[in-house]
Amino acid sequence: MAQPCRILVLISGNGSNLQAIMDSCDDNPQADIVGVISNNPNAYGLTRAHMAEVNTSCIIPHQDESRLEYDKRLITAIDHYQPDLIVLAGFMRILSDELVLKYEGKMLNIHPSLLPKYPGLNTHKAALASNDKAHGASVHFVIPKLDAGPVILQANVPVYDDDTLDTLAERVHEQEHRIYPLVVKWFSLGRLHMKDNLAYLDKQCLPINGYASD
Repeated sequence: MAQPCRILVLISGNGSNLQAIMDSCDDNPQADIVGVISNNPNAYGLTRAHMAEVNTSCIIPHQDESRLEYDKRLITAIDHYQPDLIVLAGFMRILSDELVLKYEGKMLNIHPSLLPKYPGLNTHKAALASNDKAHGASVHFVIPKLDAGPVILQANVPVYDDDTLDTLAERVHEQEHRIYPLVVKWFSLGRLHMKDNLAYLDKQCLPINGYASD
């Protein structure tokens, strides 16, 4: 049997997606979460990792430190874990091109919109302001351009007339916890790859909006 896929998760806050991924990996012998890195020493996700007996590291930004200087330290921490897959789960930093290119094809992110709509911040506010009938979340490979990597899987969430930022965000989070562990599982089983800025599942090139079941 092949060695389990070594998964490293980067977080900044509560770690609810981390928890969903850890729970999923409990039933997948081909996935091994080898560590959690945070830029925030008070992130509750670190507590979640400790309770699951997962190793953690905290790389705190220094005052007046450039992004490249921080990312150099972050790369050292990442390489310590020798990951096969890096999962960004609410890691609230924009990564340098140098870091992203170093791990090209082995870094995933989840974004709270139906990409390519609404890259960046305040996606729920944008969906409500535009009177969208559908919103959601997208799991994608990470490339140097923000939230622009090839989409692997999306989850659609209806937008109701009486929705608030909180109610909409809650429903999107529920779907994030469903689709992110599934994509991590696909990667751990060797089914998912990135090539020439395109995502492939079971050797089939995925469309712009990612995998869609019949």
